[in-house]
Amino acid sequence: MRKPISAILVIIGLATALMSQRVTPRTSLPSAISENALRAHIKFLSDDRVEGRGTGARGGELAALYVAEQFEAMGLKGAAPKGSFWQPVSLVGVKADPKTELRVKGSNGAESFKFADDFVAFTGAQTDQVNVNADLVFVGYGIDAPEQKWNDYKGPAEDYRGKILVMLVNDPPATKEEPDLFGGRRLTYYGRWTYKYEEAARRGAVGAILLHTSESAGYPWSVVRTSNGSWRFDIARTAGDKTPYLQVRSWMTDESAHRMMRLAGLNLDELRRQAASRDFRPVKLNLTGSLNLNSEVKRVEAPNVVAILPGRDPKLREEYVVYSAHWDHFGIGAPDKNGDTIYNGALDNATGVASVLEIARVLSGLPLAERPRRSMLFLITTGEEQGLIGSEWYSLHPLVPINKTAADINLDSMNILGPTRDFVPLGAERSSLKTIVDAIARERGLRISPDPRPEQGSFYRSDHFPFAKVGVPSISLKEGNDYIGHTKEWGEKKFKEYNEAHYHQPSDEFRDDWDFRGMIQEADFAMAIGRRVADAPGMPKFNANDEFAKTRRQ
Repeated sequence: MRKPISAILVIIGLATALMSQRVTPRTSLPSAISENALRAHIKFLSDDRVEGRGTGARGGELAALYVAEQFEAMGLKGAAPKGSFWQPVSLVGVKADPKTELRVKGSNGAESFKFADDFVAFTGAQTDQVNVNADLVFVGYGIDAPEQKWNDYKGPAEDYRGKILVMLVNDPPATKEEPDLFGGRRLTYYGRWTYKYEEAARRGAVGAILLHTSESAGYPWSVVRTSNGSWRFDIARTAGDKTPYLQVRSWMTDESAHRMMRLAGLNLDELRRQAASRDFRPVKLNLTGSLNLNSEVKRVEAPNVVAILPGRDPKLREEYVVYSAHWDHFGIGAPDKNGDTIYNGALDNATGVASVLEIARVLSGLPLAERPRRSMLFLITTGEEQGLIGSEWYSLHPLVPINKTAADINLDSMNILGPTRDFVPLGAERSSLKTIVDAIARERGLRISPDPRPEQGSFYRSDHFPFAKVGVPSISLKEGNDYIGHTKEWGEKKFKEYNEAHYHQPSDEFRDDWDFRGMIQEADFAMAIGRRVADAPGMPKFNANDEFAKTRRQ
C-alpha cells in the first residue's frame, strides 16, 4: 500500500536528520563525504513509494522536491528566477498502445510484428494518432559524415522523403587499412540512436527503424523494450518551430529484422557486409510498412533542480563550475518476471544525485575563507533517460551565462563495488581538464585509465554531453576496473552482470551489501576536481583539434 505524501515528507525529514550523522569513511583517504547521508538519500530516492521517479509523474515531482529541500537546508541559493530551485522544462510525453502492430508486406508475402516482442515505436509528432504507410529503404548505418568521407544517403532526396528508413545501430566498423575509422572501437555520435533519428528527420523521412543487436547497441533487447515501451518525452514544440521530426521512431529485434529482409528476398547479414563500405548505396527494399500508432499524450513541466553556492573571490564568483546528475528514471512500467513494475533506478541514478548532494553539503559547510573562488552550480536534471532532455534544455536556457561556465562534472551511476586504484574521467582528454585530473590522481596515488568500453559511447550518453556541445569542457567521472582486493576480470564481470540483468530494469534496487567506500572515493575525487577548477587562474579550454573546440560559448 502506498503511503500518502505526508508520510513521504516525514521520510524526507528523517533523511535530512541523517545528514548530520557522520561516520568514519572506510577508505584509505579521509573524506568529509558521509556514508550515512549517501545511504539515506539513495534509499529515499529509490524507494517504491517514489514510484521510480518517472518524468512528469508524481514520483518524479517528489524526487525533485526532495532534492530542492536538501539544497535549501544547506543554505544554498536557488538559481532560477525569484530564487527558485526549480527550472521548469516543458515536455510532451507519449505512450504507445502496446497492442500496436507493424505490418510489412512485399512480393514474397506479409508479416505482422508485435509491439515489445518484435519492435517498439513511439512518435515524435506529439499527437495521439499517427498513421504511416510508406516504402522501406535500407540506408546502411544512416550516416552522413563529410569529415570521414562517408555518406549513406547517396542518390536524390526523393529516395528518402516520405519513406521509412531502416538502419543499423552503431558506427561502421574499422578496417586494417583504416583502424581509426569512426574512432576505431570508440563509438562516435554518429553511432548513437539520437543522431540516426535526427538525420532521418532532416532527410524528410516519416519514420526510422533501428536494427538492434546486443553487441552493436551495447545492451540487450530488454533495455530497448523497457526504455521505449512506456512514456517517452520530448521538449515541447512551440509555434513556429521548424525542427524536423519523425512520425515514427522505432527499434526492431535482430530476429524480426531477418524475417523482414526475407520478405524482400534479401539476406540481412549480406546487407550488413555491404553497409560496412564507403561504396554502399541505399537499397530500396520493395516493402511497404504500415503502422497505426495510437498514443496517450500528456504535457508536463518536469523541473531541473538548480542551486548555487557563491564563490569567495569577488572577481571570479561570476564564473561557475557545474556538478550535474539526473534525478529521473523510468517510473512505473511493464512487469518483470517477478511481477515488479517499479523501475527504482537506485544505481542509475539515485547514487549520482546523492553524491552531488553530499558534495554540495560539504562545500557549503566550509568557512567562507575556505570556499572555492568560483561559484558552484549544482544541477539535478530531468529527462536524462529520455535523451538528455533536462541538460539539453539547460544548455539552451542557461541560468548563468554559458561563457562564464568553466566546466561540468557529471556523476551518473556511482561505484557500489568498493575502492579502485584507477579512474576513468570520460572526456577529460578533450580539454585542459586532463591536466587537472591527472594531477589529482597523482597526489592520491591513483591511475587514470582509458575508457574500458569505448564501443559503448558513454561520452555521448549522459548530461555532460549537452554542455560540451555548447562549448563547456566537461567530464563524466567513472571508476576504473582495478578494484582493490579483486582481479581486473572481476570488475568487468560485475559490469556485465549489471548491464545484462539490472540496467533499466525494476531490479536496479538498493542493496545492503553495497560497498560505499567506492562511492565515497569517487565523490571525493569529483569534489577535488571541481575545487581545483574553481580555484584555477583561468577556465579550462578544449584542445585545439577537438570536435567541440570551435563551439562558441554564448
